[in-house]
Amino acid sequence: MKLTTLNQKPIFKTLKKASLCLIVFLCFACQSDDDQPDKDPLDGIWQLAEKGYVLEFKDGKDVLYNYSEAGCAVLDSDFKLEDLGIEFSDVNETELVLSSFQFLSPLRLTRLSDLTESCLPEQIASTEDAKVNFDHFWNIFNDYYAFFELRNVDWAQYESLRDQVTEENLYATIEELVYLLEDGHVNVVDPEKGVFINAGLPNLFERLNANISGNNTIETEEDFDTITDQKANIIIEKYLNGNFEIDTSENLAWGLISDDIGYVNIAGMEGFARTNSDELIQLNAVLDKMMNDIKNSGVTKLIIDIRFNGGGLDTVSKDIVARFIGDQRAVFSKKARLGNGFAEEQVFSIGPNGDFQFTGDIVLLTGPLTASAAEVFALCMKELPNVTIAGENTNGVFSDILSHALPNGGQLGLSNEVYSDAQGEVFEGVGIGPTPENEAPFLLDEDFTAQKDSGIDKAIEILTK
Repeated sequence: MKLTTLNQKPIFKTLKKASLCLIVFLCFACQSDDDQPDKDPLDGIWQLAEKGYVLEFKDGKDVLYNYSEAGCAVLDSDFKLEDLGIEFSDVNETELVLSSFQFLSPLRLTRLSDLTESCLPEQIASTEDAKVNFDHFWNIFNDYYAFFELRNVDWAQYESLRDQVTEENLYATIEELVYLLEDGHVNVVDPEKGVFINAGLPNLFERLNANISGNNTIETEEDFDTITDQKANIIIEKYLNGNFEIDTSENLAWGLISDDIGYVNIAGMEGFARTNSDELIQLNAVLDKMMNDIKNSGVTKLIIDIRFNGGGLDTVSKDIVARFIGDQRAVFSKKARLGNGFAEEQVFSIGPNGDFQFTGDIVLLTGPLTASAAEVFALCMKELPNVTIAGENTNGVFSDILSHALPNGGQLGLSNEVYSDAQGEVFEGVGIGPTPENEAPFLLDEDFTAQKDSGIDKAIEILTK
């Protein structure tokens, strides 16, 4: 059985599902020319080299291209910046700066005098030819994927497979290659052909099933929903006594384990508002309420549970961390692959935000489903001296997903960035997790039999020592 897709239903979420590894395709757009002066400063051609993007703003028809050594393809032929809450912060003759609630830092694009040779209209590939599409696939990964060495994959040896591909076996060949990476941020999607591939799913299912058997085994999406619903109900009934607060997006829930121990479940790192412009505003309104409730409860210890969190936006993770940090400190850095090296490394710091920050003892519960922006949250929280991690290692996929299109219209997602902690350590592929004495499986046969949660029990044990 091939595992190609899985919708994740985080704890407390009853109305919507979030996929484990979100395929977030970074698109850009230009504002309408209706209210612009005759000469729009955005008009022209702009390059974002570390992403392999060229943007053309011209006559209200704005195009986003992606390029590699194999050539150029159109990622979006008519995009709109405002649709994704992206706006330009500054523009001059040589540089365009874009910012958004989605970005931890602005994107800086360089003006080109003309389209690069491979992106001239007559050079842009749009074809079903299997060998051309394989060339683009192989070169996109060869040019931009950041973790061949870490994932122990010799990519060069597979370039010659182009001689064997046909239209019938193209995606089967691609599937075999991306599965070698075991990377949940590597995706291949072509809805018209029924292709939905996530390179991390086989390994994820293996990890989830490591400590369960029989009727508990997860083989389908329905199995997954059933067993995670059971686990959610155990937490709600046994540990929270059915009493908890939850925000309208169902991403944040909180309650009391005991008079002295509070519980916070962060189920997702996006979707707090219906409009892009309100995302962080609404998030922080919810955080204000949650932190006020925690303060008024008088608890001195806290369990933060991100075991059901498949990720979202790093900016959301950063804002949540700011409610549990007592002073400004560097928490992580990241750099994007560029050619045979990397673009300039960016260092990120977080300081306290809000009227109240909880700085008492915290146990952070993590597991195999903890991915992407949820792992960035863990990357930040582990820097705090009052935080202990318990549970299992996170999924091990930190990078933002870089999206490129194939000439046949299929889309690729890949890991292009290397995240490091404040000491320079990289957790890609292995994840962030507990010391051996604080390990507790996320899914365990005995837990379902006894109607308990070993992770929460371990957290309580740590906090009451």
